[in-house]
Amino acid sequence: MQMGEVAAPDLISDLPQSIIESILTRLPIRDAIRTSILSTKWRYRWSTLTELVFDGTCVTLCNDRALVEKNIVKFITRALFLHQGPIHKFQLSARYLQCCSDIDQWLLFLSRNDIKELILDLGEGEWFRVPSCLFNCKKMTHLELHCCEFDPPPTFKGFLCLRSLNLHQVLVAPEVIESLISSCPLLEVLSLTYSDSLDLNINAPNLKYLCLEGEFKDICLENTPLLVEISVAMYMTDDIAEHFEQSSSCNFIKFLGGVPLLEKLVGYIYFTKYLSIGDDPGRLPVTYSQLKIIELYQVSFEDMKEIMVVIRLITNSPNLKELKISGSANSLAATEEYDLDLQEIVCPSDCLFKHLKFVKMTDIAGVPHEMEFIKFLLKNSPVLETMSITPCVFLKDKNLNMLIELVRFRRASAEAEIEFVQN
Repeated sequence: MQMGEVAAPDLISDLPQSIIESILTRLPIRDAIRTSILSTKWRYRWSTLTELVFDGTCVTLCNDRALVEKNIVKFITRALFLHQGPIHKFQLSARYLQCCSDIDQWLLFLSRNDIKELILDLGEGEWFRVPSCLFNCKKMTHLELHCCEFDPPPTFKGFLCLRSLNLHQVLVAPEVIESLISSCPLLEVLSLTYSDSLDLNINAPNLKYLCLEGEFKDICLENTPLLVEISVAMYMTDDIAEHFEQSSSCNFIKFLGGVPLLEKLVGYIYFTKYLSIGDDPGRLPVTYSQLKIIELYQVSFEDMKEIMVVIRLITNSPNLKELKISGSANSLAATEEYDLDLQEIVCPSDCLFKHLKFVKMTDIAGVPHEMEFIKFLLKNSPVLETMSITPCVFLKDKNLNMLIELVRFRRASAEAEIEFVQN
């Protein structure tokens, strides 16, 4: 620059601190650290970030797994060593580090730096045992663990600030899970996936969102009055199936008897089977006035008890707007069972689905119970707009007969259209 020339303003360096932090937060951690070379004003600006996200892209990948692991460990350790101030969020997603002892030291460092959100996703392999220092994180609000072994020390009294808990393929004893849930009084979101043989009682008075997936021997929503959304997938082994058959208490009431604020219910494989087991609940003690969306998959329409589960749900949901149901392979097997003991579907005589606008039924085999159920919905849904039917792929030769029968059914809604979707 020659004498008399005015230096161009350094717009990047003169940005407000809040904007710089916003830029750094949106960059991958590797690039955020590299901003130190922009100018002296940018040097180590990244070191005060309160959110740190590390994954496999923070170093150069190659075919030498040991070298990649060494470089990732070195990168993260140096970043934490140079960091200044609190770290509110730490996310580690790296499949190379399942057996890395350095993670224990990182977690010890984080437990002393006001960590609030922790996500550990170390991939599949040898499971990482969570160190005891994690349970000293008094300010933890979000905890997400993948492929870990989780065993709190006897002195652990719970995460008093925790609002979200996600355990995916985590080795943990049922009594530990129950104790953990009940000792997190502010818990609002709970996700347990790929769990094995759990007999689970959930006591969480502030819980709003629940996702369960795995082999469950039993589930009881003991104290969950604020639940608004539930998603359940149950896998059935022979032992669990035998356990189910021996049950006498009403699973429907144990699971859905105390969730009056429910807005969305999604039940995957074996869910309606599970709800159908046990004593007949008779008149339900709860009306689901907020329930707008119901999705039920793998419903066995040859089983009258499962049909009654569906009927109880929808007739006790006066504001239901959307209903999705898929049939099961068992229904297909029942297509030749013409001597099946059909019963009249028992519903209130004044039953009307005054808000139901969309119904989608898939994998329909055309068995009498399925057709009666569809007829019942069409007859009692005065504002229905769409009834979408997708027949089972193995019944192409019978699709025309099913369609002819469907269009003959009386419809309470003049606007209702039947969509017949052939795969």
